[in-house]
Amino acid sequence: MQETTAAAAIATRNEADLAVASLPADRHPAVVYLSRLGSEHSRRAMRNALRRVLALLPEGAPDDPLAFAWHRLSYAHVAAIRARLLESGAKPATINQTLAAVRGVLREAWRLGLVADEDYHRAADVRDIKAEQLPAGRVAGHGELVALFTACKADPSPAGARDAALLAVLFGCGLRRSEAVALDLADVDPDGRLRVRVGKGRKERELYLANGSLAAVRRWIEVRGNQAGALFVRIGKGDRLTSERLTTQAARYILADRGVGAGVTLRPHDARRTFITALLDNGVDVLTVQRLAGHANPATTSRYDRRGDEAKRRAVETLAIPF
Repeated sequence: MQETTAAAAIATRNEADLAVASLPADRHPAVVYLSRLGSEHSRRAMRNALRRVLALLPEGAPDDPLAFAWHRLSYAHVAAIRARLLESGAKPATINQTLAAVRGVLREAWRLGLVADEDYHRAADVRDIKAEQLPAGRVAGHGELVALFTACKADPSPAGARDAALLAVLFGCGLRRSEAVALDLADVDPDGRLRVRVGKGRKERELYLANGSLAAVRRWIEVRGNQAGALFVRIGKGDRLTSERLTTQAARYILADRGVGAGVTLRPHDARRTFITALLDNGVDVLTVQRLAGHANPATTSRYDRRGDEAKRRAVETLAIPF
């Protein structure tokens, strides 16, 4: 009943006031909030979440998060946003991400002195959606990995060597796309030590390339040369190597394109799921996997585990019941 009542609040004449944002950029809570996020990927995701809120408003409302007076949102508005997202059939993860973005902007508004303490805490107190969902994504099978790398090795151009090395750090080290494209040549030691300097949350970590992953990266460095700069660079016309760093979107395209050639359909984050699941399946303890993945919490690591029913069967078979 409370949420139904709250849903009406966002349709009042106060909505017109919410569309008036006469604040300089350095005091606009959405500008400050987005600038504090650690990566371009996070900024893009949360900007889209804020746009999702604006799409709930009547026609004529601004569609730019930076043209909206977020500091004027009340508890009733935030509760209405939650209710409308629920009515729209949005997934719990989408709703919770949207609410997180709204809370983040309101927190910056509070820090900037645009919202009173009590108003901020009330608005930020709207609860998330609790739901158990099947995990997203999947794990690549061994045959799929063979097909992907075979497709790269069959390409004699520099792109073949580069793409194999990119896939090697994604599947063999579990790097996020943003971490992979941020690597410099100086981040790779001859012995296979790999330094991730641009990790999520600005956390650095060290990993190790081994076996085929190390061979793939060494081969690409032979093709690329030893000039300083980005490890993974764009390749221009005539197979000319540039000094331009690959983007995260380019990494997504490379996996999709090589997947077409190999008959494999995978998303970039599936590489990370594959890495974590394979380590757990091989008996590596979860704390070590957590450190390799760069997770702050082992519970996050466990959400990537896709070992499924076969792993459960093997686990119970280790028990000796004297019957």
